[in-house]
Amino acid sequence: MGTEAVAKDLLAGTMAGAAQLLVGHPFDTIKVKLQSQPRPSPGELPKYSGAMDAVKKTLVSEGPKGLFKGMGAPLATVAVSNAVLFAARGQMEALLRGKESPPGSRLSASQQVIAGAGAGFAVSFVACPTELVKCKLQAQSALAGATVAAAAAGGSGAQAGTLLSQAQYSGPLDVARQVLRSEGGVLGLFKGLTPTLLREVPGNAAMFGVYEAVRQMLAGGKDISNLGKGSQILAGGVAGAAFWLSVYPTDVIKSVIQVDDYHNPKYGGTMDAFRKVYAAEGVKGLFRGFTPAMARSIPANAACFLAYELVRESLG
Repeated sequence: MGTEAVAKDLLAGTMAGAAQLLVGHPFDTIKVKLQSQPRPSPGELPKYSGAMDAVKKTLVSEGPKGLFKGMGAPLATVAVSNAVLFAARGQMEALLRGKESPPGSRLSASQQVIAGAGAGFAVSFVACPTELVKCKLQAQSALAGATVAAAAAGGSGAQAGTLLSQAQYSGPLDVARQVLRSEGGVLGLFKGLTPTLLREVPGNAAMFGVYEAVRQMLAGGKDISNLGKGSQILAGGVAGAAFWLSVYPTDVIKSVIQVDDYHNPKYGGTMDAFRKVYAAEGVKGLFRGFTPAMARSIPANAACFLAYELVRESLG
């Protein structure tokens, strides 16, 4: 794959990521709030009863800007994350085509599954620190609310202090500084890497494979490049839904690990978190925030793939 093609994928991936972020971030904020809210004490109600309740309470307490909390980190790094994803996918496509196939020749849906898995592995090392910062910012209002509730219920000072310590970030750079200073240095930014890999590799394999399969189905055996914008949007939306349907419980585990207290952790690792969430809440606990995640995935990924295809087409 030539340098020019890589550069085109980098630029198209950057624009695709920006479109995805602008459309999907409010949904993502609600998802993380639901995923990371502390489990209520016996006889008490959770802070958020569901997605719409979380939206209403966020708007009341923080205004519309509360739905975009934590967007600074992914917006600042979206160029890297999505550029890596689409460029790595392009490299995988070139390897799968081999030297005998002409550049740009279409791959099958099964080959796109392999390309997506490889791209998912590469992007995990960018997504993990970015999402750690994002999740800490998005979750802190829920954690702060739990602190107030714990104090009102006569909770221990240590419990309230633990929760409050996680709600003292002024922005993305402050999160990064605190993690680097007191949560393990550089390695602290990669907390949750294992569940990130377990999400990104199979998730992107499903997403890119389904995207290609839907496009081929809509094309009806004709040239995919002639598909209209509506078909591209539909394929991208279905592909986004496929991502989350295939890996959602892993995303829950990633979120709870990344917002876990570094100095007094609840979870000893990925499998420990999975066991404890399942033991405490059953299957329902592994699908916390699923509704806003799915509501986000369709329009956000439709925008992402449409932006990618439009930019790539304009670049030739």
